[in-house]
Amino acid sequence: MAVVNTNSTRVAADLVKGSNRPSIGKDLQLIEGRLESVSGDSIGSTYRLCTLPSDFVIDKIELANDALGGSCAADLGIYKALGGAVVDADLFGSAISLVSAAGWTQQTEEASATDIDKSMKPLWERAGLTKNGGQAYDVVLTLTGASAAAGTVAIKVRGYYLG
Repeated sequence: MAVVNTNSTRVAADLVKGSNRPSIGKDLQLIEGRLESVSGDSIGSTYRLCTLPSDFVIDKIELANDALGGSCAADLGIYKALGGAVVDADLFGSAISLVSAAGWTQQTEEASATDIDKSMKPLWERAGLTKNGGQAYDVVLTLTGASAAAGTVAIKVRGYYLG
């Protein structure tokens, strides 16, 4: 075993510049969305909560919900914007329970198959795409269990724009 001193990419870049002042990060943005669900929404129903550009870097996603009862659960992922097709239905979370009311709960890395190397990457890269197509994506809850009550579902996405 050995003692090592390893620098992050950001620290290494500052060292190369010869600066004793660290690089300043990006301005964080908060994007919010909320909707009212209807009692009896079936498995496969989608709740499009907000729209993000492909070059948006997500720092944190939080969900809050009223009690939707029954066996209500949902995957949290992305679809192409404006009613487009699914890109990755459970990119951020899978089988998130919406049965009971919940305050703001972190969901950014809930998906069991989260690749930590993709965290803090632009949305297009996080989704596994090979290039930035310059399009927008909706952050969507896709029901994996039906709802038995009407209620509010809300999202807060914190991050920054690369562009």
